[in-house]
Amino acid sequence: MKLNSYTITQGRDRAPARSMLKAVGITDEDLRKPIIGVANTWIETMPCNYNLRELAVKVKEGIRAAGGTPMEFNTVSISDGITMGTEGMKASLVSREVIADSIELVARGHMFDGIVSLVACDKTIPGAAMAALRLNLPHLVLYGGSILPGKLGDRELSIQDVFEAVGANAAGRISDAELLAVENAACPGAGACGGQFTANTMATVMEIIGLCPFGMASVPQVDPRKDDVAFRCGQIIMDAVKNDLKPRDICTRKAFENAIASVAASGGSTNAVLHLIAMAREAGVALGIDDFQTISNRTPLLVDIKPAGKYFAVDVDKAGGIPVIAKRLVDGGYIHGDEKTITGKTFAEEAAVAQETPGQQVIKPLSDPIKKSGGLVILKGSLAPEGCVLKVTGINRKGQTGPARVFNCEEDAMHAVLAGNIQAGDIVVIRYEGPRGGPGMREMLGVTGAIVGRGLSETTALLTDGRFSGATRGFMIGHVAPEAFNGGPIAVVEEGDEIAIDIENAKIELNVAPEVVAARLAKWTRPAEKYKVGVFAKYVKLVSSASEGAVTSEF
Repeated sequence: MKLNSYTITQGRDRAPARSMLKAVGITDEDLRKPIIGVANTWIETMPCNYNLRELAVKVKEGIRAAGGTPMEFNTVSISDGITMGTEGMKASLVSREVIADSIELVARGHMFDGIVSLVACDKTIPGAAMAALRLNLPHLVLYGGSILPGKLGDRELSIQDVFEAVGANAAGRISDAELLAVENAACPGAGACGGQFTANTMATVMEIIGLCPFGMASVPQVDPRKDDVAFRCGQIIMDAVKNDLKPRDICTRKAFENAIASVAASGGSTNAVLHLIAMAREAGVALGIDDFQTISNRTPLLVDIKPAGKYFAVDVDKAGGIPVIAKRLVDGGYIHGDEKTITGKTFAEEAAVAQETPGQQVIKPLSDPIKKSGGLVILKGSLAPEGCVLKVTGINRKGQTGPARVFNCEEDAMHAVLAGNIQAGDIVVIRYEGPRGGPGMREMLGVTGAIVGRGLSETTALLTDGRFSGATRGFMIGHVAPEAFNGGPIAVVEEGDEIAIDIENAKIELNVAPEVVAARLAKWTRPAEKYKVGVFAKYVKLVSSASEGAVTSEF
């Protein structure tokens, strides 16, 4: 093997580097082996990434057993669930760029021969994948795993239930004591949020796109099998290094189409649109927002999972895991089976050995899909010329027309919902929460959960240039582009304006005469930037539209 790491470890001139490495226990024999970076997103601020320290130990054992030398390093993570509804949530999407940049920097600086990234909470997964595609070194992305469901009597809970309980409590539908009971029971231990929310959606994507070995993402974080998974990943990355199997060999245009199909079939998060477009840009693959509509239209919804369905992420594992979803997609002809995976085998070869649990009810047969088309709809029209995203799992309405209730930030909308000022038929508009306007494109699970909790999810709609958590359900439309801060039409929507949403025709229209909208835009002025220095100020200057993945890299 021609090892990248020899540049930094071999030869007379590298004696000072070797001397420093020997200070931390590295031997001459270690330095003759491939050096594998282990990028760890462990952090003590949330349950999602909490066990990754222990998993890293097992990954490193696997690397050593396969003849490599591991070197662990850390990057950051922001908990979406904990920061939700606060100024802190603005850091979440920004962290995706920081994660990608930091993994890239350490890998370039230390000239690793391969990398295993340990990920869990939402932005760590695409952040690691973006770094992998930039670096184009052999790279494996291992998801730490889902949390187990909480238990409250006979009821199983996820964090989604807590957010919705806040709205139910505000509406007087449950007591303070009942809210506290849900809060105390919903999160029983380590692991990422337990439905097909963003973390589990992107974990599914990692297997289907080929960067994570089949059958490994769906094992829960506290399951003893996860140690074996981690050890095996250490061995697999060594095989990838020996075979010079790189991320851009795996993540082709067809592989991205496979990934979109998996999001559609599993009822995945709207955030996958942002993240897959961002990953594709790093891979040099042409991928646009309209591709999601095309692929979702032809892919059936097959997985009965929260937030709109019945089951939890751990139930997918019990049913046979993500490989069963993959096999459904292969059998139905909805996917490209000839694409490579990190093991060197093709997608179809990996899917062929899926072991479905007899009698499982989570992943539906092709003969009985939940819906004939997938869970995502891309809407375009006078209100969103560049597009916006709606997740239609669990939605039976074909559209809604109603008066706009306009708010210039999430907090104002939340206060209105909790105070009972939003009525059936209203269309809540939350603006200046986009990539630049927020900045950081906050998720709106607090507001959407409160709407559901107040019993308004069947009669109201919400649209925003911000984002939604994967746990959001209901008639909620995000990523409206162009965003308000960039002078998109959403910036000049006025209280009471009629908005028409048409799912069947994928349209979203502001029913105001074009000349009136033009006159309003001519008078509109951009608000002052909220941050003058620091990471947010830097982000505002660099970030692209949501329709382009909200990336900070220009090509």
